[in-house]
Amino acid sequence: MTTTQPIVVIENVEKRFGALVVLKDVSLTVKRGETICIIGPSGSGKSTLLRCINALAPIDKGQITVDGIAVNDPALDKLALRRRVGVVFQQYNLFPHKTALQNIMMAPVQVLKEDKVEVEARARRLLAKVKLSEKADVYPGELSGGQQQRVAIARSLAMNPKVMLFDEVTAALDPETKKEVLHTIRELATEGMTCVLVTHEMGFAREVADHIYFTDGGVIVEHGPPAEFFARAKEERTRAFLEQVL
Repeated sequence: MTTTQPIVVIENVEKRFGALVVLKDVSLTVKRGETICIIGPSGSGKSTLLRCINALAPIDKGQITVDGIAVNDPALDKLALRRRVGVVFQQYNLFPHKTALQNIMMAPVQVLKEDKVEVEARARRLLAKVKLSEKADVYPGELSGGQQQRVAIARSLAMNPKVMLFDEVTAALDPETKKEVLHTIRELATEGMTCVLVTHEMGFAREVADHIYFTDGGVIVEHGPPAEFFARAKEERTRAFLEQVL
C-alpha cells in the first residue's frame, strides 16, 4: 500500500562522464510502498540513475535523498544507505564457491555482524519466499539463470531494505525463467515493498507500476500512471518509442 510520504526524492540531478551529460536536470519522487518503472531506449540514463540512488555513481549537481539520508553528502555513511536500499543487477554477481544459502547470509553476517543463527533462519525464509527452499545447499553454477536471479533478490532482501532497485534483471533470461523472476518482483510489490525498476518488459510495467517514467537522452520526457501513459502519451517522442516496443 502506498502512502503520500516520499522515501526517495531526486531533485534536479545531473550526472556527467567527462564531457558526456548522462542525466540532465532529472527530478522524481517515489512514495513509500510505490512501484516505479523507468523505461526508455538503451543509453538514456536509466541504469545510471539507479546507480546514483545507491551512491554507486556520484552525482555532479542536484540532490538525492533516501529515507532521510542525503546521498550526495560528502560525509555519507554508505553502509547506512545500503541497509536501506537493495539493488539487483542484470548480472547475478553470486559467489560461485558459496551455496545459495551462504550467498544470502554473507552480508548480514560479515558486514552487519548479525547473529549467524538468526541470519540463517532469515535466509531460509527468504529462499522459501523466492520458491527455492530446496536449493539452499546448491552452488550457483548448478542453478538456472532465473534461479540465480531469485537468489540475488533474496540476498538483497536479507539486508532488510526499505527500497529495492531492479536494473533490467530479466534482460539475460529466457522467457520461462523470466516469468519466475517477474513473479517474485510482483509479489514484493504487492506486499508493499518500495520498488524502482528499470525494465524493457512493457506488459509487466503496465501491470505492476503505480507510475511510469520515460527517459531519453538523459532527461525525463514524460511520466504518468500506466493506464494514462500507455493509452494517451502526450509527447511525440514517447509515442514513437511505444510504437516500437508494444
